[in-house]
Amino acid sequence: MEKDWHKEDILAAVRKKKKSLAALSRESGLASGTLNYALNRPWARGEHIIAQAIGVAPEDIWPSRYLQTEKNKKHQMRRPVNDNGQTAGYLIKNIVNQ
Repeated sequence: MEKDWHKEDILAAVRKKKKSLAALSRESGLASGTLNYALNRPWARGEHIIAQAIGVAPEDIWPSRYLQTEKNKKHQMRRPVNDNGQTAGYLIKNIVNQ
């Protein structure tokens, strides 16, 4: 099984794109420090925003969060995310409220 990228490698990849995690957070309508959560714990929306910024699939950056084994199958249920980093629940709520 492949290892997850080290968080410093993720930050370096973001910096190579002339960005910072804080800037990405603000561009996504989040508070400056919000994307830091995705570096330390599973958060599909944050993972998607970071991955899109550096041009790599989230499952390539965090394979342990996406690849399923018998041991972690029940803990790895991920909510689908669209191209804007929004979960299906967010989309359904907005459709119903329109």
